[in-house]
Amino acid sequence: MGVARDNEGLTDYYFEYTECDSTGSRWRVAIPQHPGACTGLPAPVRGTECTFSCKAGEFLEMSAQECTQCAAGSYSLGSGIRFDQWDYMPIGFSSLATSLENSLPGKKLVKNTISSWAPQGNYLESNRDECTVSLIYAVHLKKQGSVSFDYQYPDSNLLFEFFIQNDQCQEMDQSDDKKWLKLTKHGEWATHTVNVSQRLVVLRWGKKVVNPALLKNIHIEGVAYTSECFPCKPGSFSRVPGSSSCEPCPRDTYSGHGASSCTPCNTSTQYAAEGSGSCKDRPPCSMKDYFQIHTACDQERKTQVIFKWVEPKICLENVTGAVTLPPSGEREPCPPCNPGFYNNDTATCSPCPPGTFSDGMKPCQQCPAGSEPTLGYEYKWWNVLPSNMKTSCFNVGNSKCDSMNGWEVAGNHIQAGAGSSDNDYLILNLHVPGFKLPTSVSSHSGEEFGRITFEFETSCTADCELYFMMVRRDVNRKSTKIVESWEKNKTRQTYTHIMTKNASVSYTWAFQRTNQASDVRQYVKDVARIYSITVSNAVDGVSSSCRVCALGAQPSSSACVPCPPGHYIDASTSQCTECPPNTYLMPHAAPGPDACKSCGPSSKSDKEHSLCYSDCHFTYTEGNATLTFDFSSLGPVGSLMNGPSFTSKGTKYFHHFNISICGGKLAVCTDNVTDLSITDSQREKEGPNAITTFICQSTIIPASGRGFHTALSSQSINLADTFVVEKKITALSFLLSVLFGVRSLETTSSCESGRSVVVTLRCNPDKSTTGELSVPSQCPAGTCDGCTFQFLWESSGACPTCTERDYHQIEGVCKGGNQDLLYVWNEPKLCMGGVPLPAKKTQTCEGIEFWIQLGAGLGAFTAVLLVSLTCYFWKKNKRLEYKYSRLVMSANKECEMPVADSCAVMEGENEADMEDEVVYTKPSLLGKLKAIASKRNGDNYENVQLNSAHSKTLVWS
Repeated sequence: MGVARDNEGLTDYYFEYTECDSTGSRWRVAIPQHPGACTGLPAPVRGTECTFSCKAGEFLEMSAQECTQCAAGSYSLGSGIRFDQWDYMPIGFSSLATSLENSLPGKKLVKNTISSWAPQGNYLESNRDECTVSLIYAVHLKKQGSVSFDYQYPDSNLLFEFFIQNDQCQEMDQSDDKKWLKLTKHGEWATHTVNVSQRLVVLRWGKKVVNPALLKNIHIEGVAYTSECFPCKPGSFSRVPGSSSCEPCPRDTYSGHGASSCTPCNTSTQYAAEGSGSCKDRPPCSMKDYFQIHTACDQERKTQVIFKWVEPKICLENVTGAVTLPPSGEREPCPPCNPGFYNNDTATCSPCPPGTFSDGMKPCQQCPAGSEPTLGYEYKWWNVLPSNMKTSCFNVGNSKCDSMNGWEVAGNHIQAGAGSSDNDYLILNLHVPGFKLPTSVSSHSGEEFGRITFEFETSCTADCELYFMMVRRDVNRKSTKIVESWEKNKTRQTYTHIMTKNASVSYTWAFQRTNQASDVRQYVKDVARIYSITVSNAVDGVSSSCRVCALGAQPSSSACVPCPPGHYIDASTSQCTECPPNTYLMPHAAPGPDACKSCGPSSKSDKEHSLCYSDCHFTYTEGNATLTFDFSSLGPVGSLMNGPSFTSKGTKYFHHFNISICGGKLAVCTDNVTDLSITDSQREKEGPNAITTFICQSTIIPASGRGFHTALSSQSINLADTFVVEKKITALSFLLSVLFGVRSLETTSSCESGRSVVVTLRCNPDKSTTGELSVPSQCPAGTCDGCTFQFLWESSGACPTCTERDYHQIEGVCKGGNQDLLYVWNEPKLCMGGVPLPAKKTQTCEGIEFWIQLGAGLGAFTAVLLVSLTCYFWKKNKRLEYKYSRLVMSANKECEMPVADSCAVMEGENEADMEDEVVYTKPSLLGKLKAIASKRNGDNYENVQLNSAHSKTLVWS
C-alpha cells in the first residue's frame, strides 16, 4: 500500500491508496496525521490502475497522482527495490539453517539456530560450517518482474542454488541454468537474473558447503509503485535530479546522508577511502605501511632491495612516533637466469631457442642426437615476474587495493604483498596455453599430459589461508576449481597437481590474511612464500635439459619417434622396449628398464602398462585346505547409491559410489552441475567432467519433480587410485570374507594421509553373482570421518571355487543287478564354479533275492542238524537211564550177593529181565558231555553214582 505526503505543505493529513478490488481499481483517500484531530478532509478520488508504476528516477506524487523526478541527493528505482548496503540484515530477510543428523532415509532435519547468512558491510556472507543454510525474502509483486543479484560461487564442491517459491511454498518451475548458479573465479563477482511472473513469491538462496558463498546488490523489479525517493547513503551522492542510483564519493572525499556532492578532506592531516561517510585522521607511519622489493637487474647485472610506501599512503612521517622509510640496500649481483633461459650480457634473461637447452647459467646448447628438449617452466629465481605470470589485489567489499601488486619478488622466492587491508585477496596467476607430450611418449586415454609442482610455506599469527585454484578453458566454456587450500602456519613443503586433460589452464594462488571484514592492516607480517614453480610439458615452455628419445627402426633415421604405450627406451639401442608382464610404466621416470615397476602380488597390469589392478584371483591356505577365489563374475564395476538425503527445502539427493576392484575397467564419476549452460551437442562432443579411478563418489540430484532435463551429478571425488593390499578373513556362521585395501595418496585438508577404502567381499550363496553393496549402519555415508571408507559386497560370486571337498556321494538302490551312484553338494554350499559335480554313475550289484535264498538254505540245514542231534542225544540218554536203573535194583536185593566183577549188562542178558524199580541221580549236562567225550575216546564205561539204603555210595570208575 503506497503512502505519500501532500506537496502543498499540508501536514494535517496524508494520502494512501486502498487495496485493489476485483476490477483492478483503487481509491486515493486522505488519512489524518492524528485521528480525529482535523475535519474537512478531501473526498476520496479514483486512483491509478493497480499495475501503474513510475520509471526509475521518479516517484508517484500522490496529490496529483503523477510521476515526478527525484531531487538531487536521492534516487528511486520506479517499480523496484535494491539492497546494496549490508551493515545489518534488512527487514524481511531471514536465514533458515538445518543439518542432517544422519543421511539415512527417514531421518529428520534438525534446525540449526547458530548458522546464518551474515552482513559484512557491502555484501552478505553465508555460514562456514557444514549446515545447509537458506536466505529467504518474501515480496509482493504488482506486475511481472525480475530478480537480479551479484554473487560469488568459487567452489565446485558446494551446492549453491537460487529458487523461487509461490505463496503456497511450492517451488516454481525453473530451467537448470536459472536454478543452479555458475561457478565464478575466486574473488570475482557474477550477476544472475531471473524473470518472475507470480504476484507473491519467496526468494531462497540455498547453500550446502563448508566454504562461504557471497551475495550483494539484490535488485527486485515488479513491486508496488514508489511513492517517495530514497536519500543517498553516506559516502555516496547523486548530482542531478531523476537519478536511479547514487555514485560513491572519490578517494579523500566524503558525504553525509542525501548528499548531492562530496566534500574534500584536509589531506594534510586526514584521508578517506572511496565511498567514505567521513574523514579519518592520518596515523603515524609504522612498519606496516611499507614493504620491500627487489629491483630489476641493470646493465651491470646488479640488483638491490628498496622500500616503498604502501599506496595509497595514509600515514604521516613527520609526527611523534612515526617511522621513516628505510634506506635502500646495497647493489648485489643478480641471481642467475631460470633454467631454460640465458643471459647475453644484458639486463634481462631470454628464453632459449627451440631445440636448445640451458641450466640458466650457461649458453643455450643443441640437444645431442637421439634426444629432444624437455619443454616446461622452472621458476626458482625471482628477480622479475615472468612474462606469463601476473599479480593483482582484490577485495570483495571494496576496491582499495585494485591498483596494488598482490605478490612481490624477493630473490630466491616470491611472497605475498602488503595489500590495503588484512582481508584482501593477494593473487598470483600463471597461464599455460596447453600441453605437449614428449615425442617418445604416446598419447592415450587417461594419459598424464603435464603436472605443476610448487614449493611454498606460510607464516601467520591470524587465520590466514592460501588457495591454489585452477581455471580450465575448454571449447566454448570455462570451469573454475579450488584444487587445494592451506590454513595458518605451514612449514616449507611441496605440492603437485597432475593434468589429465590437454586444455588451456590458468593456475592461481590467492592469499588472505583473515576472512573477517577489515579495512586496516594488523597482520602485515603474516606472509605466504613460494620458492619454486615447475610446470612440465608446457606447449610454449623452454628446455632446461634433453630427454633421450627412441629412434626409428631404420639405421639412417635420426629423428625421434613415439613409443607405443607401456614401452620404455633402451639406452643401448635407442629403441622402444615393452615393459615385462605385470609391470606398469612410471610416468616421468628416467628411460630404462627401471621405469617399469612391478604390480605386486595378486595384481597385474593392463595392456598399456599404465596401471595395476587385481587379477580377480586369490588363494588362501589354512592347514591342509586351500581356498581359491575368482571374482571375475562380480563384474568390472559395482555401484551403490545410498540415501536419500534432503536439503532444508526438501531437495532430494543421493551419495553415489562406483567401485572397481578387478577386471581392468576403472570406475567413472561425472560432474555436470557446472556444465548446465552448454548445449547437448557440446556436451556430447567434449564429454562431461569426469574422474576415472578405482573408487569414486558423486552427489546425485534426481531429475524428477524439479523440471530438470537430466539428473545432476556434482562433487565427484577420487577415493582410491592405488591398489594396496588384499587379505582374507573368516567370520562366524560360515561367512567367508575377503578384504581388498585401496587408497588415494592425494591429501586434503582433513585427510593429511589421503583417503583409504576397505571393500569386504562376503560369500553369500543367496545373492546373485553381481551381488549387493552396502555401507555400515553406523556410517550411512560410507565413512564416519571422511577419510576412511568401508563397503560390504555380498555376492555368490565372492565364494571360493568348488573342489572335491565340497560334495559327497550317495548310493542308490540295487535294482536288476544295477546300482546308481549320485553326487550332491555339501550343505550349505559355500562355493562357486570350479570343479563341477560328477555325473551319475551306474555299477553292477548282487540282488537281495540271492542273499535271501542263501540265508534260507543255511537256516534249513541248521534246523535239520539240530533236530538230528537232539534225537541222537535223547536216545543215548535213555540207554544210560536203563543201565543205571538195573544197577540200583541189583544193589537193593535182600540176599547177599557176591561182589560183581562188572556192573555192565552181560551177554545174554535181556533188558526185559531187569527189574523195573530203579533209583538214580540225574547227571548234569556237563556230566553228559564228559561221558560222550569219554566214549569218543574209546572208553565204554561211565561214572555212575549209586544210592543204597543199606550201604554207602559206591562209585565205579
